[in-house]
Amino acid sequence: MISDTLREGLDKYGIGEKLRALRLKKSMGLVELSQHTGLSPALLSKLERGKLIPTLPTLMRIALVFNKDLGFFFKPEERALFRVHKAESRVRLPEARTKNPAYFFENLAYEVNERLVDPYWAEFVPREEPSAPHSHPGFEFLVVVTGKLELRHQDRTVELGLGDSVYFDSGIPHSYRCAGKAPAFAVVVTTDRMYRKEEPAPPTEAPPRFLRTPERPAAQQ
Repeated sequence: MISDTLREGLDKYGIGEKLRALRLKKSMGLVELSQHTGLSPALLSKLERGKLIPTLPTLMRIALVFNKDLGFFFKPEERALFRVHKAESRVRLPEARTKNPAYFFENLAYEVNERLVDPYWAEFVPREEPSAPHSHPGFEFLVVVTGKLELRHQDRTVELGLGDSVYFDSGIPHSYRCAGKAPAFAVVVTTDRMYRKEEPAPPTEAPPRFLRTPERPAAQQ
């Protein structure tokens, strides 16, 4: 008999859950795994359900089938990345290098290290002149949440309204201007990840793609 203390110590490794996950990932049934390991389907089922504590030779048989070592079953499970950022904890920053900023922004994922994208909550204040043109490596996605926003990208100027979005090459100088009397708000996502080497590079002069929300059909009388 195994003591409760020993069982609790083994349960934290989730050996049964790991075994089941490996088997299902390979779309393998208990009978097929039994044929590869020489262990009965009933025994394998008990291992997966935590009804039986496996011996090291038993685990080794299973590990070899999935090209794993014994250490795989005894490594603590990595927790999936999950971060909550409260609105009141964010830092509001102005457009850089100007005394009269055209916009303010807040990083929505500042606590995530080595993040693949940078999402921002942006407020664009009403003014006659657009922001200073700027560029940064990679791409940018923007969707307007409220208000009207004018975007200038190379030789193009477009006005975006509620629900409109744009995806563009941010390596080309671009600028913004609030096009309404009230501030415009948008969610902006940037990334400095470029195309993979095996993929053809995008044209440097590629125009941005603008996506507008479809108009609702008028209600029939």
